Amino acid sequence: MFLMKRYQIRSYEMGLYFRDGEFRGLLEAGTHRFFDPLGKVRVDVVSQREPWLVHERLDLIVKSGALAERAVVLDLKDHERALIWIEGRFSHILPAGLYAYWIGWKNVKVEVVDARNARFEHEDLKVISRSPMAQRVLDVCTVNRDHVGVLFIDGRYIDTLPPGLYAFWKGTADARVVEVDLRETMVDVSGQDIMTADKVTLRMNAVVTYRVADARQAVSRTDDVRQALYRETQLVLRAVVGARELDVFLTDKDAVAADIEQNVRRRAGELGLEIASVGIRDVILPGDMKDLMNRVTEARKAAEANLISRREETAAMRSQANTAKLLADNPVLMRLRELEVLERVAAAGKLNIVLGEKGLTEKVVNLL
Repeated sequence: MFLMKRYQIRSYEMGLYFRDGEFRGLLEAGTHRFFDPLGKVRVDVVSQREPWLVHERLDLIVKSGALAERAVVLDLKDHERALIWIEGRFSHILPAGLYAYWIGWKNVKVEVVDARNARFEHEDLKVISRSPMAQRVLDVCTVNRDHVGVLFIDGRYIDTLPPGLYAFWKGTADARVVEVDLRETMVDVSGQDIMTADKVTLRMNAVVTYRVADARQAVSRTDDVRQALYRETQLVLRAVVGARELDVFLTDKDAVAADIEQNVRRRAGELGLEIASVGIRDVILPGDMKDLMNRVTEARKAAEANLISRREETAAMRSQANTAKLLADNPVLMRLRELEVLERVAAAGKLNIVLGEKGLTEKVVNLL
């Protein structure tokens, strides 16, 4: 009894029969007995409910031809990959190699694709990229909204990719996608100590607003376009401000800002950038220079106030001289002016008239 081996194969199973290490055939559902006193018989029972036939001697099984009408056999070359769909649902991706899938129990669909084109494109890319096995054979990347991806394959520029999901075969080529933000961005150029033409050191803070106009140029011309724009703005600030004296700079800052923007815009265009605006945010003078400027301003304002005061005094004196001359030339006008004065005195308070000798009385009456 112990010299017999018995194998029970169910309706959804298949037996792989080996003797002396050689594949001898498939065993259908049922009971199978083998006389094996020397232990040379081996039967591997596999389930067909799992369509993928995985076996260390698959090459012998395929070569025998036993799987001709029972399984789909794939012999993928180095440049080929296979997409496997089971029961209408995507299952996995296969790299180069030998594979077999049972047919009959489940609907298996195989799609062989050429991986010599480094970029993998498929209408069901989103579903395929989520497969666990996809990470073994695919490099998957996403270009976000308001961005573009600059695609290089083997170091050569290929295309500029709009937002979306992309996949590239591993091992076939060196594919790299550089994501570039197209939104407006600010570069803060702060704390710049710059010497003017008259040897006064200023501390300046400037701000540059820009956007990427040419993504390929932005990633090809420099390794860090933001840092390159920062350095260029520094150099332009030193060149423009250093060529002017302090008074000229302070009295015409708009012209300085326009000159800076023109120079920065020209250099930024070479880097693939478009400048929206360049502005001088702060100008900070040294402490001693600030005190000196305050004193100069104070002295200037005091001189202006003194000049205005003298001008008003001169005008008042000129008016008085003209009035005196007019009164001297017109005695009647002088008399009326005296009466106006007496009227104002009478209106302001009580007027007491003391009559004395006859000559004084007549003078007062004549005056009134």
